[in-house]
Amino acid sequence: MPEIAVSMPVRGEALRLLAVHAHPDDESSKGAASTAKYVREGVDIMVVSCTGGERGDILNESFEIGDRNISDVRRGEMAKAAEVLGVQHCWLGFEDSGWPDGDPKPPLPEGCFGALPLEHVAAPLVDIVREFRPHVITTYDENGGYPHPDHIRTHEVAMYAWHKAADESFVTDAPAWAIAKMYYHHTFSRERVVALHEALLAAGIESPYESWLDEWDESDEVISRVTARIHCAEYFDIRDEALKAHATQIDPNGSWFAVPRDMQIKIWPTEDYELALSRIGDIAPEEDLFAGLRIS
Repeated sequence: MPEIAVSMPVRGEALRLLAVHAHPDDESSKGAASTAKYVREGVDIMVVSCTGGERGDILNESFEIGDRNISDVRRGEMAKAAEVLGVQHCWLGFEDSGWPDGDPKPPLPEGCFGALPLEHVAAPLVDIVREFRPHVITTYDENGGYPHPDHIRTHEVAMYAWHKAADESFVTDAPAWAIAKMYYHHTFSRERVVALHEALLAAGIESPYESWLDEWDESDEVISRVTARIHCAEYFDIRDEALKAHATQIDPNGSWFAVPRDMQIKIWPTEDYELALSRIGDIAPEEDLFAGLRIS
């Protein structure tokens, strides 16, 4: 197999990051503070939402949708969050698969993101990669971060695009582009949740994490997978504003904001990632997703 020429930054051009997410709101709950940090440092960031979140439940009990269409509402929320974060945004264009509930789980709805062939749902992302030409891509690990079918499929789609976008024999309207590095989000590591939980209890504040930790299978957690910790606490306020833009999903008085911000800054001031794939060698530990790519 021929060696792939990595598409490195050119002096004078902006660095570019492509963040691939399953649903609108995922871009705000995973990596939003580091996104805001990089945008304000001059990095061009494109967020891709693979689905419209049409089958997502309304998780904010105080939200009143009235006679509005949930799809339209979530598109509006996404537009607002993108404006808050300062990112470009595009839809991959597929239908939310929903959360299959039951034992055994029912089949996924016909025609949804998780049920369509991988080559079909991944092809638009190859086009996006070749047109946007990111140096770094972020997405979820092989378990999707959690086992929602759309999150697992998002991982598969991003992996497909990593390989196919760089393959000159895979012909599209745009030339091949070899992304330098791929990272997985590790926002909800057990290590972080435990640290915040214990800090809340020590301060005499009720923790929303107790039942979550009681049900957590510690064997599923591999702390050492985190290779990059991005210090971005000064952008937690922008992250929170982006979260609140998704009013169908986020209760401003709910558990998302149970930990006082000054406590978050003290206990866990970073957003954490795993360098999953690299075409410029293994660089770990890191404090910058663009380590090895910056031109001095």
